Amino acid sequence: MRRSANFLLCMAMCASLGVAAQDAPSASATPTRIAVHAARLLDVDSGRIVADPLVLVEGDRIASISAGGQAPEGVQVIELGDVTLLPGLIDVHVHLGSDPTTGTGNYYKDMFTIGPMDDAVVAPTLAKRTLDAGFTTVRNLGSGDFLDVALRNAIDRGQIQGPRILAATWALGATGGHADDTTGLAPGVEFTDGSGVADGVDAVRAKVRDDVKHGADVIKFMASAGVLSNEASVGAPQYSQEEMDAIVDEAHRWGKKVAAHAHGAEAIKMAIRAGVDSVEHCSFIDDEGLKLAKQRGTFLDFDVYNDDYILSEYAKLGVPQNQIDKEKLVGRVQRENFRKAVRSGARMAFATDAGVYPHGWNARQFAKEVEWGMTPLQAIRSATTGAAELLGWSDKVGSLAPGHYADMIAVSGNPLDDVRTLERVGWVMKGGRVVKPSP
Repeated sequence: MRRSANFLLCMAMCASLGVAAQDAPSASATPTRIAVHAARLLDVDSGRIVADPLVLVEGDRIASISAGGQAPEGVQVIELGDVTLLPGLIDVHVHLGSDPTTGTGNYYKDMFTIGPMDDAVVAPTLAKRTLDAGFTTVRNLGSGDFLDVALRNAIDRGQIQGPRILAATWALGATGGHADDTTGLAPGVEFTDGSGVADGVDAVRAKVRDDVKHGADVIKFMASAGVLSNEASVGAPQYSQEEMDAIVDEAHRWGKKVAAHAHGAEAIKMAIRAGVDSVEHCSFIDDEGLKLAKQRGTFLDFDVYNDDYILSEYAKLGVPQNQIDKEKLVGRVQRENFRKAVRSGARMAFATDAGVYPHGWNARQFAKEVEWGMTPLQAIRSATTGAAELLGWSDKVGSLAPGHYADMIAVSGNPLDDVRTLERVGWVMKGGRVVKPSP
């Protein structure tokens, strides 16, 4: 099952986008030199707008940035005109193996008729939508059948276009919990294509090792119950402290960061005490949890846009009413706690849970972040410097600086004046290659 799904993924991606593996540049090729010129550049580190910038790119990296500079003789110049350049954006919580627009509109029919191969066929399109929206790096926090690993590898080989992916593969979860797809189904119903379900200290350690063995860049586990699953609670802890401690210890032993899905206040604190690198959702975080996160340096990743989409569209998709009712408990409280987290000075990264709503809409969250307490610069930093810090890639992505990947986007206007301009990215470069030309 796994081999056939991953094989189909590679075949589907190559066929759908028509990019041959041999088109990827060889390691020995002389680096291409390109200069990118625009009216403005947002230096996200300083918060300054730089006028008349010239960004010199050599190969896949930025070589230099100058204001009012001249391109070296013989270097191709990309003239973008009256736009603002920014670093490629980062979303630290997506699910590229699924999208609400790709199903039949019948929740239970989709559960039993759409499998890993169907997801594999669609994944390249979702990855390209994400890249075209200006997100050049993402963290894929959970995917069945190791689809995200195969997708990452095909992108890295140059076979298809998509963002850089840090893959989590199977998310770990307890029996009957948020990672258990058979919760709420009749006894005896089973899926045979694998899962992240593991119970007990020894079993969760083994599951972490299995994820790492099959290519995981990051480990994700379900510290609490969730919204879009059929258990009754929305936030109760679903692992013991000992199990959470074991997951984090094992992942860190293998050099992998850990993300914990957690809505409930107690589960959030348990995950932070276990030493996770980030907590996802954070819906019911309390003052003690905020204080603990600041003390430990834990990132808090609030997905504050998708409540709008769930409440507007999910009934039409046939999602069970109990799940929609759980979202009604979460949405407003989560946003109010987002505001508290901003005021507390907690470390925060841009995390949308894209896949719950359509891929390519990721930037709609910027306006929600501003509405609920961030300045436009803080919101932009959550998807650039802050997200890069969480990933451990501050020396590679998240800033326009010499030595970083040449990941750039261009938007009309100044996003510090109107952060919604980031919803209309007009030009994208990833690793020194233009992947979305200007209209």
